[in-house]
This record gives sequence, structure tokens and C-alpha cells, in this order.
Amino acid sequence: MKSTQFEKTFDRNSFFVSHRFVFFFLAPYFIIMVNDCFNRTFAPESKIMVTLSQSLSDTGFVDLQSVISEAIFDIRYASENNFMKKKVYPEARCVLRKKVAERLKRVSDKLILKGYRLKIFDAYRPLSVQWKLWEVVPDPRFVADPRKGSKHNRGAAVDLTLTDLDGNELQMPTAYDEFIDAARSDYRNLPEKVLANRTILHDAMKSEGFIPNPSEWWHFDSPDWKTYSISDVPFSKIK
Repeated sequence: MKSTQFEKTFDRNSFFVSHRFVFFFLAPYFIIMVNDCFNRTFAPESKIMVTLSQSLSDTGFVDLQSVISEAIFDIRYASENNFMKKKVYPEARCVLRKKVAERLKRVSDKLILKGYRLKIFDAYRPLSVQWKLWEVVPDPRFVADPRKGSKHNRGAAVDLTLTDLDGNELQMPTAYDEFIDAARSDYRNLPEKVLANRTILHDAMKSEGFIPNPSEWWHFDSPDWKTYSISDVPFSKIK
């Protein structure tokens, strides 16, 4: 009788101890699981809302003429004055992503203080136009393969040069869209004045993070270009 009572008491104590051990051992994991479930259920919605808000306010397209009024705009692909010798843009629009445009505005402000203005040839380029350029110059050194897309197609690249405050162009290594070795950003066999002008342009652009294209002295990419998707939105759809 005593032995049986002892065994019952021992079994109850063992059960209590073992279950208490299991509870304390598993409690942290249980808390983690509940927290994870909460985040999966509620957090994504708030994150999506924040991302959507940022997308609408920071990555939308803006017209550069409303951002950099002091710049000169010579949109070559809206005329026949380009290497294709034909008009490929339906209208002379100059568009960039909002944050890229603001970055370029800071460059312009710095240059104005030094006696220079930006003259812009091209910015956002719809993907459908990229295909037209590629058909004429299928060379990735000068025209991005449309199957991969261009920084221009993302609204994160700009082609430009410098003028004085009266609008007279500074002498640069080549004409715009002249696809020769002298157009390279590191080409050195040039007059000192031309090298100096190119340096002024490149230094100003790099001061705000823009990346010079190795093959084209006039082409600059925004450092955050990867955050923007390739687009074929027509100019008529951009306010």
C-alpha cells in the first residue's frame, strides 16, 4: 500500500516537472511563432502602403523644364538633327524620374554660380524608341541593347553638355551622338581647353553622384538607376 501510494505521488511529480520543463523550453519558440504570424498578417499591408507612397512621390516622372528652368533644351530625337536623321519622338519632351531630376537641379545650381548652364539633349526614352535606335546602331558601346534596356528607358540617364550663361556651347571632344573613339570619357588626345571643358562638366555631374558613361562624354547615369523599372510609357501619358 505504501509502495503504491509512493508510485502515484512520484508519477504526479514527474508529470508536473516534465510538463513544466517542456513549457519553459518551448515558450520562447511559441512567442516567436506568434510574432511572426502577426507580422505576416498585418505588417505587409503597412509596408506595401509605405512603398506605394514612396513610389508615387519619388519615382514618378517629372518634366525637367518645370524643374530646371535655367537649362537649355535641345531634344534631338524630336527633330531630324540626330544620327538617325529623322524624328523619333512625337514631341520635344524632357522627362526624368523625380529624384533624378532633383539631383540634376543641384548640379545646375552649382554650375550657374560658376557661369555655366546645362544644355540637355535627351533624358527618358521609351523602350519602343530604343528599338529604333538599335536597328540603326546595334553596338552596345553606344546604344543599349533593348532586350536588356537602357538607363534612359528607366528615366535615370541624361545626355547633356555645357554652355556659357548666354547659351553658347563650350567646345567638347565631339558633337553629340558622334560614335567615335574621341567620344570616350577617358580620351586624352584633345586640346587642353576641350579637356578642361569636359572636366568641368564631369566634375559637376559627379559631385551629385552621376556616373559618366565610358563611351560617351555627354551621357550620365543616376547612381540609383537600378531602383527604376524599364518603361515604355509614351510622353503623352506623362503630365
